[in-house]
Amino acid sequence: MSIEKFRDVTIVFLIKKNKGKISEVCLAMKKRGFGINKWNGVGGKVGDKIEETIEQGARREAQEEIGVYVLDLQKVAELTFTCPDNTDWNQLTHVYLTENWDNEPSESEEMKPQWFNVDEIPYDLMWDGDELWLPTVLNGEFVKGTLEFGGNNTLQGHEIEIVTDFTKSIQ
Repeated sequence: MSIEKFRDVTIVFLIKKNKGKISEVCLAMKKRGFGINKWNGVGGKVGDKIEETIEQGARREAQEEIGVYVLDLQKVAELTFTCPDNTDWNQLTHVYLTENWDNEPSESEEMKPQWFNVDEIPYDLMWDGDELWLPTVLNGEFVKGTLEFGGNNTLQGHEIEIVTDFTKSIQ
C-alpha cells in the first residue's frame, strides 16, 4: 500500500521548557476507543468529517480532547504506522510540539491530561515503540520512521531516522 493511501492523523504534545530544554510534557490517558488505557499526546484523524488541513486537524483535536487552543505548532516527526493484519489501522502520523496554547488542559469524555517530567514518562503505559522516537523529539531532533504492529498491537519491526527539519513553526 502506498503512503498516499494512509490515513492522516495527528499527535500534539504540550511542552514546558526550563533553561531552553524541554522539562515537562503533557500526556493524556485515553479513556475510550482506539488506544484506550494508554498515555499519548492528543490528536486523531484529519478531515474525517470535515475538510481541513493537517494543522487544523491537530488544533481541533487538542481543543476537543483537552480543551486547549493551540497557538502554534512545530512539526517534529512523521511516523508511518502499519498493521498488516488490519490495514484499516495504517496511518501517517504528523507529530507536533507546542509551548503556546490558551486554557489549561482539562479532562474530557475521551482524555485525561497529566503533566510528566521528561525523565518520568510512563513508556510502559504507552504504545509499543513510543520509547524509540519520543525521547529523540523531546531532545530537540526531528524524526521520520515506520513502525509495524502485529496482533495485540505489539511492535513487530521499526525503522527510525533522524532528519534535518520538517518546517518552521506553523502559526
